[in-house]
Amino acid sequence: MAEHDGHLGAVYGAKAPEEIAAVYDAWAETYDSEMAEAGYRHPTIGMALLARHLPKGAGPILDAGVGTGLTGAWFGILGWPEVHGIDISEGMLAVAARKGAYARLSRAVLGGPLDMADGAYAAVISTGVFTTGHVGAEALPELLRILRPGGVMVLTVKETLWQGGFETALKGLPLDLLEITDPYVSMPGEAATTPSLALVARRR
Repeated sequence: MAEHDGHLGAVYGAKAPEEIAAVYDAWAETYDSEMAEAGYRHPTIGMALLARHLPKGAGPILDAGVGTGLTGAWFGILGWPEVHGIDISEGMLAVAARKGAYARLSRAVLGGPLDMADGAYAAVISTGVFTTGHVGAEALPELLRILRPGGVMVLTVKETLWQGGFETALKGLPLDLLEITDPYVSMPGEAATTPSLALVARRR
């Protein structure tokens, strides 16, 4: 199997949250251009699914793993006025802040406790996070806790992660799966990219 090089290879090879944060800190200023060159699809697919299941004007929304805020401007365009973002990387958050699209940005590590109230959000969207070397199903209970009953969760998930226990973990939570995509390659410009899928679930 082919392997990624550069920043992607470093991210996928990271073994601990602080290593992931350091790679993303170093990558922040060139991330948008490099991902555009790779034809990065996760944000577009995630936003399309959110638009299909979350009414205009609903909020607030949490962008979990916001990165440089690639989706930031789209929330406002689609009619969602209040969006918060969290990320493990201070460098990525700084780039996201410059875009001026988020009501609140803060550092947080998915998979650990989140400093947010129960049922705080109408929706949670997380694209490109549940993947190799990043975050697994251990992050789901906290995301579910801060999602209000009836709220929508949109996730992209690497297919190997999905088959490796993520699907089973999801089924054990009070979530109704509304939609799941066919597998797709998130970065067509990166030959080593393996398929992912995207899903929408509603909290009971």
